[in-house]
Amino acid sequence: MSVTSIIPVLLFFSLVSAQFNGQKAFSYLEKQVAFGPRNPGSEGHKACLVFLHTELNKWADQVELQNFTYRDQFRKKTLKLTNVIARFNPEKKRRIFLAAHWDTRPTADQDKEENRNKPIPGANDGASGVAVLLEIARVLHNQKPNIGVDLILFDGEDYGRSGHLDEYFLGSRYFAENYAKGKFKHEFGILIDMIGDARLNLKREGYSMRYLPWLVDRVWKTAQNLGFYEFSDEFLGYVDDDHVPLLKKGIPCIDIIDFEYPDKSNRYWHTLQDTPDKCSAQSLSIVGTVLLEIVYGE
Repeated sequence: MSVTSIIPVLLFFSLVSAQFNGQKAFSYLEKQVAFGPRNPGSEGHKACLVFLHTELNKWADQVELQNFTYRDQFRKKTLKLTNVIARFNPEKKRRIFLAAHWDTRPTADQDKEENRNKPIPGANDGASGVAVLLEIARVLHNQKPNIGVDLILFDGEDYGRSGHLDEYFLGSRYFAENYAKGKFKHEFGILIDMIGDARLNLKREGYSMRYLPWLVDRVWKTAQNLGFYEFSDEFLGYVDDDHVPLLKKGIPCIDIIDFEYPDKSNRYWHTLQDTPDKCSAQSLSIVGTVLLEIVYGE
């Protein structure tokens, strides 16, 4: 992937009786960061995969590990990568998916020069989206939705060298390439990325608006009707992220991303400063609550 405020009073009756727990989600964020950097091939990556598989097995009806390899021609090595897919109501034909990436960037290329070859902690860029989906998994287990829901954790999103987009989005590329072979199809999907920023400001992303304006409108209006004006009607611009390989293969997906971390300077992005103290349980709760409203609204 090349404002903290008091949570407002809900403006209409929520569809969700089982509430999203922001503190629980934040503990999931901290747990991931405690493994260390989760860049492919690292010890943190291996440990986090075991954790994600174990945790999702507590809640989901099915958990699939989509294993694949990637040959890094520049570094002359082969990576073992895994997309993690948790399914709820696998028997349902009507399905949607929620997605995030679970890997972290192997190089802090936006940091000062002496840090640029170090892997980032990835509290916001990696752990935040996963934390929200893990807490959503608990809610879906306790309050079954009327439709099928898949939670997809993509690997290898942030692996590539700066300026080489073909080396990014490895998990979503693999998922998209193999989508037609699978039996599960989706009406739409929502990708979340960098949504833990304590100064949350979620603008409308360009590719999402181009391909699925109706879904962007639905999500943003749902958020604003709940009083979450962190979902802004401003235009973000076009962000290359995991949704782009999906859209290219005809898989409908929008991106919810705060690409100003912590502000327009974006000075924490792809640096060693991407740590839990820059994130908040409230931001996770806002995004998680909106996603659950969408799910149960189906």
